[in-house]
Amino acid sequence: MALQARIASAVAFVMRLKPVRVFVHYGQVRGPLLAQGLSYQAIFAVFAGLWLAFAVAGFVIRGDPRVLDALLDVLATSVPGLIGDDGAIDADRLLSASILGWTGAIAAAGLLFTALGWLASGREAVRSMFGMPGPATNFLLLKLKDLGLAVGFGAVVLVSAALSVASTAALEALLRLVGIDDDSLAAVVGGRALGLAIMFVIDAVLLGAFYRVLSGIRIPLRLLAPGTILAAAALGALKALGSSLLGGATSNPLLAGFAVIIGLLIWFNLVCQVILIGSAWISVSAADGDVDLTAHQVERGEPSGTAAAL
Repeated sequence: MALQARIASAVAFVMRLKPVRVFVHYGQVRGPLLAQGLSYQAIFAVFAGLWLAFAVAGFVIRGDPRVLDALLDVLATSVPGLIGDDGAIDADRLLSASILGWTGAIAAAGLLFTALGWLASGREAVRSMFGMPGPATNFLLLKLKDLGLAVGFGAVVLVSAALSVASTAALEALLRLVGIDDDSLAAVVGGRALGLAIMFVIDAVLLGAFYRVLSGIRIPLRLLAPGTILAAAALGALKALGSSLLGGATSNPLLAGFAVIIGLLIWFNLVCQVILIGSAWISVSAADGDVDLTAHQVERGEPSGTAAAL
């Protein structure tokens, strides 16, 4: 009996741990299933978003080769297997994208609809983590909001490329000032660490907007910050591991012809899992702090029973 009591006490202790409660909540609200649906949509949304972005603003990006190279590096780091010699997208073909003509305009409209659909699904998934139904805002207004967010997210990615160029130049100048060669181990490690730090800040900004603005919920900063930082750190770890993480999963010779697509599916599934687990952390934090997130909605819907229970 004493042993059973100790085991029961240990199990109860583990179940009280916040990470455990977050994963329990994540499973209860069908987080893994929602992440799988998001990851499937994310592939089409990324292809659509990249084509549309380069078709509209590619001529500006092409005007600065350093920013272009940095942008391609950011994309390759953020989504391994997306761009490159063995990637799903050829950079030269991407740079030749155009929306001129009726066929291009129709294609752009279809691609834009696909990209905005992922944002709409992301909103529903995050609100599900908070135990809330979809917003009651007018459909067209929501689409306009999603369009603005899509443009904003794209601008942030472009800014991150520009910051990468500026920070790399500053680091190289600093290293030369102290007499360290650009090809030295210190320079390589420093450049890599600086790049990851920039990506962490960018990810944190994007995730904060995803949780707070896209969902239409004014989440208090004390709840938003921890979940956003943890999710951004997890995304940073995924990016640091990059292709090494996917190598084993796509090394089966029977899958050679589909390795790139399978790798992208696995990658987006991991990313979407991280995003939704971050929102689950915020939801559990709100429950712990007795904060009713339904009272912080910008786009009001009817509170659900799950929300009331939290």
